[in-house]
Amino acid sequence: MASRQRPLTLGHLGQSLDGRIATESGRSHYITGPENIVHLHRLRALCDAVIVGAGTVAADDPRLTTRRVAGSNPIRVVIDPSGRLTKDRKLFADGAAPTWLVCAANAEPASATRTLVIDAADGTLPPRSIVAALHSEGLFGLFVEGGGITVSRFLAAGALDRLQVAVAPLVLGSGRPAFTLPVIDDLDRALRPACRTFPMGKDVLFDCDLRQGQQVSVPDS
Repeated sequence: MASRQRPLTLGHLGQSLDGRIATESGRSHYITGPENIVHLHRLRALCDAVIVGAGTVAADDPRLTTRRVAGSNPIRVVIDPSGRLTKDRKLFADGAAPTWLVCAANAEPASATRTLVIDAADGTLPPRSIVAALHSEGLFGLFVEGGGITVSRFLAAGALDRLQVAVAPLVLGSGRPAFTLPVIDDLDRALRPACRTFPMGKDVLFDCDLRQGQQVSVPDS
């Protein structure tokens, strides 16, 4: 388990063989199989907080609970810099777990249990500042569940300790990419973390240790 002495921030994405997490219109239910869905719920049960971007909440209206496994629901943290989400989202109304919003100083956010204000940098909220703010609230086990832009930004900032990618045996041919990272000119600049693989039904889970990985940068989207 994560602790003050050994915090852990884990990112996860489920993608197709050609690196897509959703169709062009945003449909993603379900790219990965049922085993990975249960795995997601188990990760939620093991963490203090599950983190998603506002785009994921707007598109999928998720509950982010542990209803498929035993364990307590984590605090649900939504990164919503401009406070664009409306109050009708499930996680604002279901009462299943506290929902916190992370916003910029000038935002006017929807209802939430609590709002954390982070100074924006170039129009975005720095992932390392978000992690530090959550640590200051006693949340040391952090699960960054999505979407692709959010996980990419945490990866780019060196704010992830581990990254899990579940790869499903299907090809979309087009759609939204799993990762949005800058072009590199040489393979020597590629991130090559220590990695283990696990069969997960028809999918394959890549479990990557980023604590020894290099930092990369991500362009604004």
